[in-house]
Amino acid sequence: MSIKSILACGCLGAIIGATGACSQRHTEPMTVADLMEDRVTLDGVLLKCNQDEAKARTDLNCTNARIAVERLASLKAPAEEAKRAEEFERRREQLRSSQDKQRQEQQDRSQVDAYHLPLVPVEPAPASSADSNPAASGQSNPR
Repeated sequence: MSIKSILACGCLGAIIGATGACSQRHTEPMTVADLMEDRVTLDGVLLKCNQDEAKARTDLNCTNARIAVERLASLKAPAEEAKRAEEFERRREQLRSSQDKQRQEQQDRSQVDAYHLPLVPVEPAPASSADSNPAASGQSNPR
């Protein structure tokens, strides 16, 4: 081989190597399950997708990231619903206890306590004509 052919092969190899190194790496898209497990990667993919709207519509990573976000949200919804139901029950029980307390206070106020009534002097009733005439009152005179 001559020096020209070695030099030509070297240049050709350098050109092939340079074009291979400059070409875009083709990585496999992340699966939905992988994105759901790795929240940091999910946030990174969503950030890239939000920056480039055209890429967001066509890129498989963006599609998988949106699906992962929807699935995570659907997993979170039942937990939030249970938490809201628990809070509702707690507040309802508080309201019931306060209403019971008010009802009991009203009953206590309406009941008469004989030991705490004010003292009122009792005056004898005025003598009537029926008291002076025993025959009129239906009482017989024992004679």
